[in-house]
Amino acid sequence: MSYDAPPPPPPSGQQNPYGQSNPYGQPGQQGYGQPGAAADYAHWGKRVGALLIDGLLMFLTYIPAVIGVVIIVAGSETTTVNGTTTIENDDIGAAPILLILLSGLVYLGFYIWNIFIKQGRTGYTIGKGILGIKLISEQTGQPIGAGKAFLRQLCHILDGFFYLGYLWPLWDAKKQTFADKIMTTIVINQPKARG
Repeated sequence: MSYDAPPPPPPSGQQNPYGQSNPYGQPGQQGYGQPGAAADYAHWGKRVGALLIDGLLMFLTYIPAVIGVVIIVAGSETTTVNGTTTIENDDIGAAPILLILLSGLVYLGFYIWNIFIKQGRTGYTIGKGILGIKLISEQTGQPIGAGKAFLRQLCHILDGFFYLGYLWPLWDAKKQTFADKIMTTIVINQPKARG
């Protein structure tokens, strides 16, 4: 017996002393990425919901930039000469500019962490974790890593043409976008473990 193999199932009528018969998936099922696996693909609505949650969090990173723009506009003077309107602000200071730059850095940092690092390492973005769906490799059943998560995001460019790729999961058997098909990834229903 190999140390990597899961324990054999108990004879009928006996309880398995090791817990579930297959540590890779649900009791009685093969693990994802294993021969005969039955994946529970995430519905399109859950995928859109997770995207909206992540988008809302990304939107919140714009708050410092909005504050910076409001400060600049509030300190500006508008003058009209011969039908030409000009906006002047000779003394805006560094604070609003720093707020705008800070906002851009926070946006970029949060995007890289949530979409590439967190999702690549765990299979979950914040939105996916809240809705209980997970991105995994179709072959291994494991999260795809930050590098492949980055490449998958680049492949989403193809999904954007007429939004056809984003709508494809509505009728696809594996509920995959074009990016998922290219990267051989799937999104499954798997609530995030608490703790």
